[in-house]
Amino acid sequence: MGAADETRAGVSLTNLDQPLFDGAGATKRDLVDYLDAVSGRILPELRDRPLSVLRVRPGQEPFMQKNLPKYTPDWVRRTEVWAEASHRRISYALCDDRRTLLWFANQRAVEYHPTLARTGAPEHPSHLVLDLDPPEGEAFGAVVRVALLVRQALSDAGLAGAVKTSGAKGLHVIVPVDPATTAEEAAAATRALAARTERLDPAAATTAFVVADRGGRVFVDSTRAYGATVVAAYSPRIRPGAPVSYPVGWADLESASPADFTVRSVPALLGDRDPWAEALPAPQRLPVELVEQGRTIPVARVQAMHEGKRRAKARREAG
Repeated sequence: MGAADETRAGVSLTNLDQPLFDGAGATKRDLVDYLDAVSGRILPELRDRPLSVLRVRPGQEPFMQKNLPKYTPDWVRRTEVWAEASHRRISYALCDDRRTLLWFANQRAVEYHPTLARTGAPEHPSHLVLDLDPPEGEAFGAVVRVALLVRQALSDAGLAGAVKTSGAKGLHVIVPVDPATTAEEAAAATRALAARTERLDPAAATTAFVVADRGGRVFVDSTRAYGATVVAAYSPRIRPGAPVSYPVGWADLESASPADFTVRSVPALLGDRDPWAEALPAPQRLPVELVEQGRTIPVARVQAMHEGKRRAKARREAG
């Protein structure tokens, strides 16, 4: 073993003093130490969920890994999922324990993107996600304003959610739902909540999928549904400074700055607490009228595709 190598939980860790990625301001050791320090908080977010990771190798662009490589140790739990898009079976990891997490850290897996549903119940997501995406160059305050609108829309429907930074420029509002909730009901309710948020302040929030149609407003993305993933709470991101997707209390949102939460700062901020587990409300039953409203709203991505074709046709006919 080299000077920068060691073993933890039976996992050989190598090249620990290498820079993690350009602009990270952190080494591979910092990633390993961070994930080890938060393993007790991040593992409940990953356990039993097919996992995609974003890895970054020295001198290469980051890449998303879904299918486990052939050299994966046999003790890493996995689950086979049929991928309709590529017409093949994909062997996803289930990151259920510290050993597997450390193995991923040694593979330079920086970002952890679990599915919304657990492996035993793929048609029943455990939560809804409203992903708030600021316009280019917009201050974080704009996203905070829209997150508070989402909270109002939830409250009006008799629901509650928890909020975390995306680890980039946005926020994620997560709404735990009753285990009987189907993927179709969850997707419909998410669309309805996005529409209700937009209606509360159309000058601040938009559900327009096409960037050019957003007009400098915060995009309330309702398309995280079915087989979608969302970056886990406490996951690092491949961004300058190695920030982390971090829970923020509703009352603290307006004073929060996403750049404060990094692989270097978060362990000390946490102490022995798990603010995400504390913030998440108990699973809730979705109101029937919310789901019914959502069923009347087209899927944003599909609507944008049809609108793109319509505009192209109009341009051809005009031109």
